[in-house]
Amino acid sequence: MDLIARLRDALPAEAILTDPDVTGSYAHDMASFCEAGTPAVVVLPRTVEQVQHVMRTATELRVPVVPQGARTGLSGAANASDGCIVLSLVKMDRIIEINPVDRIAVVEPGVVNAVLSRAVNEHGLHYPPDPSSWEECSIGGNIGTASGGLCCVKYGVTAEYVLGLDVVLADGRLLKTGRRTAKGVAGYDLTRLFVGSEGSLGIVVRAVLALKPEPPRQLALAAEFPSTAAACDAVCEIMARGHAPSLLELMDRTSIRAVNAMANMGLPDSTAALLLAAFDTPDPAADLAAVGALCEAAGATEVVPADTPAESDQLLQARRLTLTALERVKSATMIDDVCVPRSRLAAMIDGTAAIAEKYDLVIGVCAHAGDGNTHPTVCFDPADADESRRARESFDEIMALGLELGGTITGEHGVGVLKKDWLARELGPVGLEMHRGIKAVFDPLGLLNPGKLF
Repeated sequence: MDLIARLRDALPAEAILTDPDVTGSYAHDMASFCEAGTPAVVVLPRTVEQVQHVMRTATELRVPVVPQGARTGLSGAANASDGCIVLSLVKMDRIIEINPVDRIAVVEPGVVNAVLSRAVNEHGLHYPPDPSSWEECSIGGNIGTASGGLCCVKYGVTAEYVLGLDVVLADGRLLKTGRRTAKGVAGYDLTRLFVGSEGSLGIVVRAVLALKPEPPRQLALAAEFPSTAAACDAVCEIMARGHAPSLLELMDRTSIRAVNAMANMGLPDSTAALLLAAFDTPDPAADLAAVGALCEAAGATEVVPADTPAESDQLLQARRLTLTALERVKSATMIDDVCVPRSRLAAMIDGTAAIAEKYDLVIGVCAHAGDGNTHPTVCFDPADADESRRARESFDEIMALGLELGGTITGEHGVGVLKKDWLARELGPVGLEMHRGIKAVFDPLGLLNPGKLF
């Protein structure tokens, strides 16, 4: 039977998009250098039953399915393959429940991160994971790529807040994993298995998320350093002394200059690194004073603490503008997310600077310094074939450097298409064999998001 006709058996007309001009706009996410195919159809379901129908149809007709959220990803994990069904879950956007007693939210995958955050705030609660694209990205996409964010240093990543999932399997069956309870260790942890699986094992259609009490408004400080090494020494001291900042971010010289050029932030050209720390503790001023002293001891040339949340927002503005500023340097960027042990952070940033010099490229680095997650951003002109080649080669060298330093190729963006060759190197042959075995159990026909991860 014809694919479109079969889908129409149980889906409303408005849920099925076939116009090539429209379906082509669903072909890829925001990653550079990632192949994308031409989908046969885009489906936008609103119910679990509709997702099940799509998967039963795909299995019956042996058609690959590429699940998508808001397509803000940076690894090509949501890119279409030729002839596939793109299964966009953005219309499944209900917040089903917010329970202040159990401190959970039950949501559909299309709920936007910021929408959920504001909704739980009204109950005096907090959903901590906060990717930079939180105003646009969806919870389903956050789960698929195991997203992080600025607050990870204190509150952890998405995986630590996913208690349970409803997942439509490749053959259309509905699997329920995990729990609603604060504790639970029954059976294998299938919930964690799906977090970060990039839609390769099943379609998440509902999630039970853990919530925290809403913390006080944070206060921040900015510290300027004459070298990356000095700034990273401060990071190590802050963490070694037992401080628990809600944010600990670092910008390198290239990022600082890009932000200065765009927004006239007034940071001196002599600043090699800018460290931003924030606390949402009961007495943040005392914590900032202690951290400020550590920064000065490590060689900071200036330390500026905020007295109010409004002043904190001003101090953090430079970090928020970093990507936008680097995007103005050239017409395209490749954003890496290599994560290394905190103790190797300086080696990672300085090594990236050496790679930039080797390939004659602008590569700015901002980092979630508190957890060692760096974001080297390669700026290049895609119309320049030689510069594009150098950009890709530098990107690979940055990932190799991260592995050499005992790190991982991705801290929060995922593998997708962009890093699948590197995933094999990180996992090793035995690890890769186990991954493929797990994939075969959940998706024996290989229909779910083919060509991603490995």
